[in-house]
Amino acid sequence: MPVTEVTRISHESSQWDDAFYAFLAEKERRSGSLRTVQSYSRMLQAFFAEFEKSPDRVSAQDVFGFAHGIGLSGNRPSAVTVGARIACLSSFFRFLIRMGLLVGNPCEALERPKTVPGVPKGMSADDIQKLLTVLPDSPSGLRDRAIILTLTFTARRRAEVMGLKAGNLSRDGETIQYVYRGKGGKTGKRELPRPAYDAIVTALAAWGKDLAVMKSDESLWPSASNPRGLTSGTFYGNLRRYLLKAGLPLAGVHVFRHSAAKLRRDVGESIEDVSRFLDHSSLAVTSVYLRRLEGQADLGWAKVAAAIGM
Repeated sequence: MPVTEVTRISHESSQWDDAFYAFLAEKERRSGSLRTVQSYSRMLQAFFAEFEKSPDRVSAQDVFGFAHGIGLSGNRPSAVTVGARIACLSSFFRFLIRMGLLVGNPCEALERPKTVPGVPKGMSADDIQKLLTVLPDSPSGLRDRAIILTLTFTARRRAEVMGLKAGNLSRDGETIQYVYRGKGGKTGKRELPRPAYDAIVTALAAWGKDLAVMKSDESLWPSASNPRGLTSGTFYGNLRRYLLKAGLPLAGVHVFRHSAAKLRRDVGESIEDVSRFLDHSSLAVTSVYLRRLEGQADLGWAKVAAAIGM
């Protein structure tokens, strides 16, 4: 849902609706993710529709009631859902304060729930091979194979890969480069590993396309039903079917980013190399990321066992 399709959040003053549009536009520009904008839009509209108040009349009690409210499922919201609702509203109110429309944020009075992060999953090299073997040799299967290989070899996020267009690729001697827009709107340019590039060329040929003559704004991922290219949602549905067919645990597209990091470590790359590869802000972030993926090695148990005669 583009920003221009959102409904009004206040019937009292157009300034609040203008601020709403501006907030979502800024969110899309900074995150580079339409999915994030859609999520924030839905949450904000649900909140203001429920309480029928303009932002300057919202209280901490209103936010608390909404954050902990029971949804259509009839179940109490999880800590993750409560936290997401508060974060969304707080982000909007902070924006209004920056714009000089408010002086206080009602969300600051609330305590965020503690959440336990889920254990990230990463696929092994054998898992990736098993997954690739179940993909059909059809144009759609070859396209999905190219997407999987691009995700695995580049560790880019789903939106960054699904948004790639012909104009994002360029040749530098024998090397193929790709330009991407990362998290927070940051842009980068990296080498596109040859297996991913070859898979893309093969897939495009199956669709009757040639990179050399494609328009720069054409998607690298053709779709029979969408002239703008394959959507993330459709690829996710395809991926789930492939995982089931391969006998692998169901997972989201982000599993390939985890897998890419783990595979780089498995072949001997340093944490510094993996950190740069993932575009992490610091080595500390990468260390935590890898520790959660790989588990914490216990290097001392053998000495303890020997000391107690085991």
